[in-house]
Amino acid sequence: MKEEQMRFKVIDDNGKEIECEVLFTFESDETKKNYIVYTDNTTDNDGNTKVYASIYTPNEENLNLKPIETEKEWKIIETILNELQEEAKSEMEDNG
Repeated sequence: MKEEQMRFKVIDDNGKEIECEVLFTFESDETKKNYIVYTDNTTDNDGNTKVYASIYTPNEENLNLKPIETEKEWKIIETILNELQEEAKSEMEDNG
């Protein structure tokens, strides 16, 4: 069963509308905040997909993204991303 991808649009600093795809959302027991991790499907100079993260409030009518400001919060997100990447890698090896 394929999960339907959630998408939303943001306006960049130049006023350009950019469509983003939600990779996942989660609530941290440690910080008691909700986080959204997403991509605009662009890549960096090394060919890696750019991934962004923000704080958000679930069930709000309009998605209001707030910046992540502490090193601790970035570490939590980084740990989850690394775990998901390892999981995806091992799945690919198992199926490959």
